[in-house]
Amino acid sequence: MKRISDRVDGMAQSAAILVDQKVRELTAAGRDIVGLGSGEPDFDTPDNIKQAAIDSIWAGKTKYTSVDGIAELKSAVAQKFERENSLSFKTSQISVGAGGKQIIANAFAATLNPGDEIIIPAPYWVTYPDSAKIWGGEPVIVACPQSQGFKLMPDQLEAAITDRTSWVIINSPSNPSGATYDADELRALAKILVKHRHVNIMTDDIYEHIVFDDRTFATIGNVAPELADRILIVNGVSKTYCMTGWRIGYGAGPEDIIRAMAKVQGQTTTHPSSISQHASVEALMGDQSYIGKHVSAYQRRRDFVVGELSAAEGIDCLMPEGAFYVYPSCAGTIGKIAPNGTVLETDEDFALALLECEGVAIVHGAAFGLSPHFRITTAAADEKLAEACKRIRQFCAALT
Repeated sequence: MKRISDRVDGMAQSAAILVDQKVRELTAAGRDIVGLGSGEPDFDTPDNIKQAAIDSIWAGKTKYTSVDGIAELKSAVAQKFERENSLSFKTSQISVGAGGKQIIANAFAATLNPGDEIIIPAPYWVTYPDSAKIWGGEPVIVACPQSQGFKLMPDQLEAAITDRTSWVIINSPSNPSGATYDADELRALAKILVKHRHVNIMTDDIYEHIVFDDRTFATIGNVAPELADRILIVNGVSKTYCMTGWRIGYGAGPEDIIRAMAKVQGQTTTHPSSISQHASVEALMGDQSYIGKHVSAYQRRRDFVVGELSAAEGIDCLMPEGAFYVYPSCAGTIGKIAPNGTVLETDEDFALALLECEGVAIVHGAAFGLSPHFRITTAAADEKLAEACKRIRQFCAALT
């Protein structure tokens, strides 16, 4: 009898996690590696949030909580949506889980039947397709190339919708591309979705505060209120508040979906850490002044990295509008030979040869559904980014 299930056998490992593991292994073996695969802020969790966690421990707030979040955190999330997005949610419309991944998985578990389709614009965050597939969903990948700013066009959305479509995913600002939809672009997509009442919209807003060049963040729930009964907003504290390890994500949407998600969570992980939940109340309700300083640093790093990579032979780098990644094309290197003798036939070949020859770890574009590209994070110290860019330029110059 087969020991491992077909659905798990068919899952891909997270490419970003695999890169991080490889960096740790090579570093432990004595290699000088510059790792730019992880989507994690290099800034520490702010002190006021740490103190709130410590205070909650000493106050004895270390017991089981409500399955999908304490009342104080749900209230803080509701206030955040009202304050920052002009959206009104009851606490019964909010679910708290162990990171955004769990919110997404719970939503798919609660709503998908075998064969239901999920429209996923590419490039996409690596979790979307496999999280859908494990619950019987069928990802429908729509290529959104660099020539259209890595964004889904209304005619593409219309063409992808069928009677089996259950969800469409919008991620703005995007991981991996940094593409950001403005209000008009979201309204154009909403005009299509209004016609298809059976399609739910999952909007992943985890990078909402990290937008550049004085852009104003827009979310589809705000610009298209007529779709409110079909929108699930996915967000969390990991990126904005530098709390990746605290594992708190949240979702806001229709009550029936939120109730079903709580049922799933109640039979799997139950609630996330009580301590992390209390710390997250402080994150959402406490001092927000450092966010702008972090965003300024990310923008400065973005400008530097795009400039450096655009000067590399065979690399074409579009300027990201948000998040902390760049997603350059390496099409100009395909077909060339690396110093280690590797013929670069794919972006994965590019990434592996770069790691072997120059010790720079990146994530290849095929993992995000659109090639030939690669992703590097700009959530890293300036000197680390400078060293990585120098090595990438050296590698590209050495190709024959």
